[in-house]
Amino acid sequence: MKVIILAAGMGSRLRPLTNDKPKCMIKLLGQTLIERQIKIFHSYGINDITIVTGYKSKVVDIPDVNYVNNVNYETTNMNESLFRALLETEMCEECTSGCRECNGTGLSPAKPILVTYGDIAFEPRILSQMLEFCDPRPSVIGLAARINWKEYYQNRTMHPLSEAENVLIENRRILEIRKNISKSLENQQIGEFLGIMLLPPDQRNILLEKYLELKQNHVGGFHSSSSLSNAYLTDMLQEMINCGATVKPVFTEGKWCEIDTPEDLKNAEKSINKFQS
Repeated sequence: MKVIILAAGMGSRLRPLTNDKPKCMIKLLGQTLIERQIKIFHSYGINDITIVTGYKSKVVDIPDVNYVNNVNYETTNMNESLFRALLETEMCEECTSGCRECNGTGLSPAKPILVTYGDIAFEPRILSQMLEFCDPRPSVIGLAARINWKEYYQNRTMHPLSEAENVLIENRRILEIRKNISKSLENQQIGEFLGIMLLPPDQRNILLEKYLELKQNHVGGFHSSSSLSNAYLTDMLQEMINCGATVKPVFTEGKWCEIDTPEDLKNAEKSINKFQS
């Protein structure tokens, strides 16, 4: 298992707290958000961790992890950060003509990859549920999600419901993922994506191939974003769904919070004693 933490953003809505550091280095009761995540990963024996930095990258100084720097963080988004990490960490180091290590694909032997947003905090049992996610077909992408998501927004006056990254679910399969999904059929559910994705090995390869194809040929807007380079992870996931990928929700139970505004930080501090610190 590998982990990629997307932490390149500027966190402009958290200023002045982010004037001198990225969001992932905000402290929540004495421990930074990224340290909290890494501590949980280590407790499950996951040590192959890559952090994608960008804004104030030199401030992120965590030992024994890999770093990928998205130098274009001001003009790109999570989609670009993820693919920089995949391209820099997933290419076969032994690759030569006729390489047996990668069977000529140019990619290192694949492991499942857990991708997380760098501005979230969650209980260890949410990670446990992601790791237990199992589907008869190993090529299924799993997204942490919850159905009772609107309750969390009752105290988020600075982060409206319309900004939630929603998933439209039918028969335990995600049909649509984007912000502000408000309508569903009787047999469908609307949930929220929690910023944690489990990417199986074969889908890593397909994702990379699709991204490289789009980089070469795509012009104009990309799903909900103005361009491919400025796209969110959810835009690329929607592209994968449209191309036939199976993406399923992993309904998680446990405390979770996103730190996007000063109000979010205060709310998290009130409930964090219920987390494992």
